[in-house]
Amino acid sequence: MALRSLLAKDWALEVDTRTGDATAPQWTRVNGLTSFTETTDDNTEDDGDFDSDGWGSTVVTQRTWSIEAEGKRKRTDAQAFTPDPGQEAIRKAGRVVGFAANIRVRWYRRDGSPDAYEGTATVSGFTKGGAVTDLEPFNFTLNGQGQPNEITSPTLD
Repeated sequence: MALRSLLAKDWALEVDTRTGDATAPQWTRVNGLTSFTETTDDNTEDDGDFDSDGWGSTVVTQRTWSIEAEGKRKRTDAQAFTPDPGQEAIRKAGRVVGFAANIRVRWYRRDGSPDAYEGTATVSGFTKGGAVTDLEPFNFTLNGQGQPNEITSPTLD
């Protein structure tokens, strides 16, 4: 059986845009993405001892996660500026501080792969702008708050 490569373009990112007294998440897709990267950063400490015959050992004592994404800022109407709701939710969260900057997100592959996660993150910046000849780009970083949970992919439900 020949293995086939997964395509990076098959990742989807959604943000919970529920309002008012709603308790169930309202997942809204962040459209216009051109780059998506999930990373972890590990803090390791030396775990070696005299009983290891000179061999060292390390242990992960803390792990953090983040998502970096880029895209093209788009609107839904040619006559009036109606922003993409997913992009707008992240942009607004990136303009406040404290707990108000926390948003619930989920990210998953749309190609049938079981990779799917959900977590709370704080938005670190929402950069926009560009040169006169550019389509307006945006980029942002979501810094994880605690452990992300592995979920059943919405494409497999």
